[in-house]
Amino acid sequence: MSEYVIQQIVNALSAGSLYALMAVGLAMVFGILRLINFAHGDLMMISAYLAVFFLGAGFPLEAAVPLMVLGTVAVGLLMERIAYRPIRGAPDVAMLLTSFAVGQILQNGTLLTTRLAGEPTLIAFPSPEALSGVIPIGAIIVSKVNVVSFVAGIVLLGLLTLFVTRTTLGLSMRAAAEDLNAAQLMGIKVNRVVATAFAIGAALAAVAGILYSIQAGQINPYMGFTPVLKAFIAAVIGGFGSIAGAVVGGYVLGFLEVLVTSLAGIADLLPPGAVSPEVRTFLQQVLPSGLASYRDAVVFVVLILVLLVRPQGILGKRDREDAL
Repeated sequence: MSEYVIQQIVNALSAGSLYALMAVGLAMVFGILRLINFAHGDLMMISAYLAVFFLGAGFPLEAAVPLMVLGTVAVGLLMERIAYRPIRGAPDVAMLLTSFAVGQILQNGTLLTTRLAGEPTLIAFPSPEALSGVIPIGAIIVSKVNVVSFVAGIVLLGLLTLFVTRTTLGLSMRAAAEDLNAAQLMGIKVNRVVATAFAIGAALAAVAGILYSIQAGQINPYMGFTPVLKAFIAAVIGGFGSIAGAVVGGYVLGFLEVLVTSLAGIADLLPPGAVSPEVRTFLQQVLPSGLASYRDAVVFVVLILVLLVRPQGILGKRDREDAL
């Protein structure tokens, strides 16, 4: 059982890293513009298709990943410049609808491109050999992509922390997140700050996109919806608009999902004699194997409970207007 627990902790850290990478991108843009950018998930989809293109063209992984990240960042910057900058300062609902429109454009544009290229809607992802297979650690089997997901998440989030706390541009982003108009009056170049937030968010989404695609094994133009929904939930749990809260929320969400999945059918996994027959029967009734299919429902219940207790999230702060 101890090996089973360690295995699930590894899975939770891997899933949490992916959710944190996505949630941070959402939180950065929301913190500055108060924009819930639901097209953020489609950047993840774009990165997956770029990875398929570069890997399929024979590029080695060391060259394909930087090119894929740069391509995704370019799409993110175009998104900000063409779609969001002209409506900056518009009502929140207008910006929200624009994000949905941008997402639809990216999805349908990708679908049209694949059809013109004669490719099917569902494409198998060519998993690189370096990220395929497993790493046996005693009786514990850890997939390489899970290890890379955790390490990449920790390294990238650590570098982001250093950027926003140790650089002038990072401090400008924090100032813009506090008060965009005041930051502009103090001489901060708001357009540059906003573009940087979109670029960083797109880069994080690109890394999450290739790792998510390797785990899923296939991609399609609509694959970004579920990850961005999970990232949104993680950001809300941690405290929307807070980078630290997005990280915490991502790992909390990862552990919640793995916890529900691992507890489903736990009675059948217990060795004979570990518990009494009465306890085993009780566990079979309370935690049946079919519980795993209700994983998302359990996550939403936890989200509601968190919002009831702390509407601002775990690390979020209440707005002054809300406190009055």
